[in-house]
Order: sequence, then C-alpha cells, then structure tokens
Amino acid sequence: MRDERKRRENERKFGAWEEIPHGGRCYFYEVQGRHGWTARYVKEVDASERTLRFYQEIYDEQGRLVETHEKYPVNKGHTELREARDEDDSARSCSEAH
Repeated sequence: MRDERKRRENERKFGAWEEIPHGGRCYFYEVQGRHGWTARYVKEVDASERTLRFYQEIYDEQGRLVETHEKYPVNKGHTELREARDEDDSARSCSEAH
C-alpha cells in the first residue's frame, strides 16, 4: 500500500522524479557548485515509498559523471570514477539502472 503522505513529502522535497519499474520512483534534485560542477542527489523508493537507495552523483563542468557517493542503505563513501563518463552515458536516468 502506497503512503500518499510520504509521496507528497518526497515530491515537495525533491521536485523532480521518474517512475521506475514495479511502481517505485526515483526522486532527484541538483545543486550547482561554485566551480561549474553539479551535485545530483537521488533517492530511489519502492511502490510504498520506502527508501531503497540514496546516493549523490558529482558531475564536472562538462556534465561528465566523475564521482558517486552511496549513502543508503550502506554508506560506501566517495567513489571516484577512473574515466569521467559523458552525461549521455551516465547514470542520470534512474530507470536505466533497473
């Protein structure tokens, strides 16, 4: 059963989302850094709005994914990618990860 209150809260906090398989959602918002880099915060939830994953993606000034930081369910710390990935080849679309 979906928690409508939690869904409204996530929609308000994140402002953008994608539907993912099995009725879940992937919420996200971006924060521009001072040096042209962007941090993207992503929260994946199931159909009941229970958090499955929460992570941060860091993009350089050309929009290439250069670092990730998985925070939930286990804080794995920052992971620098050996080669920056172009935005088109990155994990920006949550639905591609499923």
